[in-house]
Amino acid sequence: MKSINPDDFKVVRPIELSKIPTLLVEGSSDEEEEDKLDKVREKLSELQDVMYAHNRYGVLICLQGMDTSGKDSLIREVFKEFNSRGVVVHSFKTPNSTELEHDYLWRHYLALPEKGKFAVFNRTHYENVLVTRVHPEYIMNENLPGIEKVEDITPEFWQNRMEQIRNFEKHITQNGSIVLKFFLHMSKEEQRERLLRRLEEQKHNWKFSTGDLKERERWADYMHYYQEAINKTSTAYAPWYVVPADDKEMCRYIVGKIIWEEMQKHTDIREPEMDEKVKENIELYKEILRKE
Repeated sequence: MKSINPDDFKVVRPIELSKIPTLLVEGSSDEEEEDKLDKVREKLSELQDVMYAHNRYGVLICLQGMDTSGKDSLIREVFKEFNSRGVVVHSFKTPNSTELEHDYLWRHYLALPEKGKFAVFNRTHYENVLVTRVHPEYIMNENLPGIEKVEDITPEFWQNRMEQIRNFEKHITQNGSIVLKFFLHMSKEEQRERLLRRLEEQKHNWKFSTGDLKERERWADYMHYYQEAINKTSTAYAPWYVVPADDKEMCRYIVGKIIWEEMQKHTDIREPEMDEKVKENIELYKEILRKE
């Protein structure tokens, strides 16, 4: 398998999702991909330990994708070697009554990673310019000034939200958060096969929802809004990566490798050095402990 280059997946200019492949053919087996992922996640685990000691950065990993794109299993497999204290996963569902009493970004601010830790957003603040664009009636639940009916939601409203999201990400990156955003790019045919598998395999029946079929009918709309959101919010400080997701094993490896490669750019992340006074007396402290 050739080396994964993050720049091959990073969005640095306007893209057309329909022209980006959903399957990366490398000629490697699932076992080879899993072995590659094993090595990457071990490195990430070691890096997280150093980050925890360094205590200067938090890392926010944002995962977006259509239903069945593999977000849950990716989280399980990529971060399985992490110390449990070092990573927190947030799955954002429909806002509850308390969250709706605040602006739409409030609950995401609350879930940002502490210094030294990773946070994974499984579905993210981008739902507010994706699902709500396909279903603008959801905006009415926010009880916003000047929005009395769906027809009051103008194109300018959505452009303002894109700008607000860019500003949100700029603010947190200027204050120590490293933000990496991944769109798991799956084909409609692959989703059909995965939904069928949920129905055909009893142990996966519980995952199936009739709502998945209703949302599937709006596939073209979702792709349009994903494309617009990605193009308008992929920045140098919070880049988007479009990752082929038809092959789950390959997708996991690519995401893990990109995280590792991008983190290597932060060369200041290192374990803190021992205090000079302690270092000067290290032999004394050893002797004290040996005599106990």
